[in-house]
Amino acid sequence: MTRLRLLSWISITSCVCLVFAQDQSGFISIDCGIPDDSSYTDEKTNMKYVSDLGFVESGTSHSIVSDLQTTSLERQFQNVRSFPEGKRNCYDIRPQQGKGFKYLIRTRFMYGNYDGFSKTPEFDLYIGANLWESVVLINETAIMTKEIIYTPPSDHIHVCLVDKNRGTPFLSVLEIRFLKNDTYDTPYEALMLGRRWDFGTATNLQIRYKDDFYDRIWMPYKSPYQKTLNTSLTIDETNHNGFRPASIVMRSAIAPGNESNPLKFNWAPDDPRSKFYIYMHFAEVRELQRNETREFDIYINDVILAENFRPFYLFTDTRSTVDPVGRKMNEIVLQRTGVSTLPPIINAIEIYQINEFLQLPTDQQDVDAMTKIKFKYRVKKNWQGDPCVPVDNSWEGLECLHSDNNTSPRSIALNLSSSGLTGQIDPAFANLTSINKLDLSNNSLTGKVPDFLASLPNLTELNLEGNKLTGSIPAKLLEKSKDGSLSLRFGGNPDLCQSPSCQTTTKKKIGYIVPVVASLAGLLIVLTALALIWHFKKRSRRGTISNKPLGVNTGPLDTAKRYFIYSEVVNITNNFERVLGKGGFGKVYHGFLNGDQVAVKILSEESTQGYKEFRAEVELLMRVHHTNLTSLIGYCNEDNHMALIYEYMANGNLGDYLSGKSSLILSWEERLQISLDAAQGLEYLHYGCKPPIVHRDVKPANILLNENLQAKIADFGLSRSFPVEGSSQVSTVVAGTIGYLDPEYYATRQMNEKSDVYSFGVVLLEVITGKPAIWHSRTESVHLSDQVGSMLANGDIKGIVDQRLGDRFEVGSAWKITELALACASESSEQRPTMSQVVMELKQSIFGRVNNRSDHKDPVRMVTMNLDTEMVPRAR
Repeated sequence: MTRLRLLSWISITSCVCLVFAQDQSGFISIDCGIPDDSSYTDEKTNMKYVSDLGFVESGTSHSIVSDLQTTSLERQFQNVRSFPEGKRNCYDIRPQQGKGFKYLIRTRFMYGNYDGFSKTPEFDLYIGANLWESVVLINETAIMTKEIIYTPPSDHIHVCLVDKNRGTPFLSVLEIRFLKNDTYDTPYEALMLGRRWDFGTATNLQIRYKDDFYDRIWMPYKSPYQKTLNTSLTIDETNHNGFRPASIVMRSAIAPGNESNPLKFNWAPDDPRSKFYIYMHFAEVRELQRNETREFDIYINDVILAENFRPFYLFTDTRSTVDPVGRKMNEIVLQRTGVSTLPPIINAIEIYQINEFLQLPTDQQDVDAMTKIKFKYRVKKNWQGDPCVPVDNSWEGLECLHSDNNTSPRSIALNLSSSGLTGQIDPAFANLTSINKLDLSNNSLTGKVPDFLASLPNLTELNLEGNKLTGSIPAKLLEKSKDGSLSLRFGGNPDLCQSPSCQTTTKKKIGYIVPVVASLAGLLIVLTALALIWHFKKRSRRGTISNKPLGVNTGPLDTAKRYFIYSEVVNITNNFERVLGKGGFGKVYHGFLNGDQVAVKILSEESTQGYKEFRAEVELLMRVHHTNLTSLIGYCNEDNHMALIYEYMANGNLGDYLSGKSSLILSWEERLQISLDAAQGLEYLHYGCKPPIVHRDVKPANILLNENLQAKIADFGLSRSFPVEGSSQVSTVVAGTIGYLDPEYYATRQMNEKSDVYSFGVVLLEVITGKPAIWHSRTESVHLSDQVGSMLANGDIKGIVDQRLGDRFEVGSAWKITELALACASESSEQRPTMSQVVMELKQSIFGRVNNRSDHKDPVRMVTMNLDTEMVPRAR
């Protein structure tokens, strides 16, 4: 049976669309101060800019004076957001890739006399808990650009402006650009841009996106004392090094005016203690004759960086310092060697200053708790950025302990008196374990005083006065108050029991009430039963009333996993505030459990899956544990509510990256590692479980990625066990997803582990090609394996590999992995490898490739001109 015949047997009602990644992958572009919810596409760069609504909670919008709003001025400088109130105001950016990844963050400022004072301000720029740089503008039309390469320790990037009482802080533009993690690789958390020069440019214009892949801004640099070389040919037409400087930048270079002289550059930092990383980009722009040689040595501060260096023709070669350099006057020298017939050249340079972020952020548990409190009660205070840092700018009402022994600041006192709080006292307060004083007085809090307040180990003062609390004070709180270890104040709560004796009184009252309540309860039960019978009969004409079969019990299943009642699920998801995704089971929501992020999958009443799959997943995940399988934290099975609570996977599912829905383009190395992770998860199901388990629904949407892009198999609702002795197959009703469904399994209804191997082969083909499993046209449907098989037979490996990668993959590795994928997707299960063999082949492709490289020098890792010109272009 061919796959095309199989597809013709199955009714395909959904349209499979190929979604291409947008050019601006990993970009966040904010034009500060434009009208809320507005956006536009910049005519020069074709980048989409959005308003700062949703990124900042404070500030006012202004336009620069009309005299400066000329057509030659970039549109992003026409408006600003000004911050006249509060010591610190922060933008909260949440990149899709999340923490642990590398970003280029750029802030831009042009005063433009927006406030009519004709006085440029001076203020500080922070990123997270640490000072980035001071912003000092020289006049009304000066444009100041601050760039930093930063790896955030959390999913939030806080860019903050701090008032120094020298004028009102403001911001014109905020831009975030996602970078590859293997570029600008240093042990430091942050690198500040010092200089980025395009040498010998013929245009004398700034170069940025789309010419530059990462939207770096290259400043033109020309000197009358240097000779200019250039070419009209494309640099790196088929090959890119990881830094990918713009081709138009690399087309020009400079050489010394006197060819016998060395090429020299120098710069003097404001602080002679500053340390720098230097990245020099070279490309030969002339096709040298046989009797011509260009070879030179590279020195930085009299220390040799590279010997006998020869630039490649029309190909970028980057040389960078391995360790930071710096002194009072820094110098780069390019000195031709004795065999060279041509002088040294250089095309571009980047110099970054180390910013040692020594200030630790607030303890993450405290941050999560305070953030939860902020959003739970919609706190109307200037709570932005890090709660405790900078020291003199902690959140209003919060007191922090700053230790000198290299530990994070902790929250020790919180005053939320008269802050308009409503609802119950949230469990988030329980996570403020270092808190000494908690003042919740004069609000409208309701419900009972929670027991967890008595468990706060350091709490010595608690003020609950002037609320609407009910019930009785927990005994432990009363005991602490009595022994003097806690100052407890709770007056002004009319319905709150304020002494231990009220609990006894309550019990006595209950004794009198019980007979009456019992009689009423009996009558109520009879009436309820009659109503339910009538309701069932009425609904039975239209079908069942829920996803659960009749007779199925609700409540905890017989598992060791934690059981949650529905109200806890509502609390964990903050009333289902944020949707992460949607599938056949229902919606998946983001949540917090004990300060940790979780994903909560809710079974919808319209779901095509049901209680059987729900129970199967709970029971299976109870007994399987592997680093490449998603972990089930708990579940809910209350009445008509079924939910599964998993570990949170910050980077979503593999399908979004392959289809282009996610802005990140996975590198070849990342694709191989993700494939290996998924294969190891399936191998564990087949050989590490007794009895073995077949997943039956392996597809990119069911391969999730954590913050480090580690892959984990998910969604086990269709999984089934199969015997290890006797018959190697089990007859089942066919289940799976079209395109990934084993044709042999579909024809015979006989299930075994090779069905998963087939599905994994299709996934691996998608990983290689970036194309969907099935391609549809008006006249036919083509399976990806048929398409790839035909192209491989013609030797077209470049046409097979995802075109978004260009040539950034190894041909030998691509051949091997493609052959492996096609073997897995063989129509006959006998011709398919086992998952153990697949794991072995993938490891050999990954680790063997690394070992083969170890004996070769990496060509990528191997500036008297003054480089101190400020990067401060003026409005034209």
